Amino acid sequence: MSLAIGAKLQNSGPLALRVGIPELARGLEAAGFESLWVSDHIVMPAAIESRYPFAADGRATWPAETPYLDALVALALAAAVTERALLGTAVLVLPLRNPVEFAKQAASIDVASGGRLTLGVGAGWLEEEFAALGVPFERRGARLEEWVSIARECWTGRPRASSSERFTLPGGMLCLPTPAHAIPVLVGGHSRAALRRAGRMADGWLAQQALAQLAPDELAAAARLMRAAAAEAGRDPARLRVVLRVVDAGGRAEQLALKLQALAAAGVAEIIVDAAWDGGDPARDYAVLRDGASGA
Repeated sequence: MSLAIGAKLQNSGPLALRVGIPELARGLEAAGFESLWVSDHIVMPAAIESRYPFAADGRATWPAETPYLDALVALALAAAVTERALLGTAVLVLPLRNPVEFAKQAASIDVASGGRLTLGVGAGWLEEEFAALGVPFERRGARLEEWVSIARECWTGRPRASSSERFTLPGGMLCLPTPAHAIPVLVGGHSRAALRRAGRMADGWLAQQALAQLAPDELAAAARLMRAAAAEAGRDPARLRVVLRVVDAGGRAEQLALKLQALAAAGVAEIIVDAAWDGGDPARDYAVLRDGASGA
């Protein structure tokens, strides 16, 4: 199985402000990375009380004061200066957004990039962020599913009328332009609910593990759960893909390269890594990882 090598496009932290998204995007594409992915937070509480689900101790692994450039704005900037690399969100907290406005923004990025957009979306974990934006934290998973459905309707250009307790979309609306291609949607999260959601209504699963805790067997088991849910829903499980965000791997390309064939054997189709920038060589990182994926 061919393993695609993607990079985290740093839209958060001092590098994004000092170097800028366009320069970072150009550099990563020139280094060879096949896809560029941004992360997402709209606001952060000064003191994070919510449990971070991707750390064993439940504590966020970055300072609350970290600045985030808006994820979709960052992708628009990247689309303008790149030609080949796919563009994605890993992941966008979709329930926080207006679904029609989100659909318009995503379609615009996809058109501007010539059909290079993939959307990783998640239900979210930061309760304080939901409170700041006036969005209910409860049943955010159901909101996520509904928002994806509304967005897909909007991407047809002539969305059907729909109404629920959460949102009403009147009939007779036009949402143009339509995307340049069918935008893939990946669901993030490791809970059973998230995996089943990915199987029922998405194009795959966007997983996350730290380099030191990479567990191909766990990823394979989770992918089986996703595909079982797809089969139950009458969908083709073979069409779903697994993308893995590998954190804490910046500057450790050699160590990660040794794990890539095992990840591919577990069904991972693409990885997203942090490429060394300050004092590093993204092109070398990519070459090391590409050799590792090919067994060279």
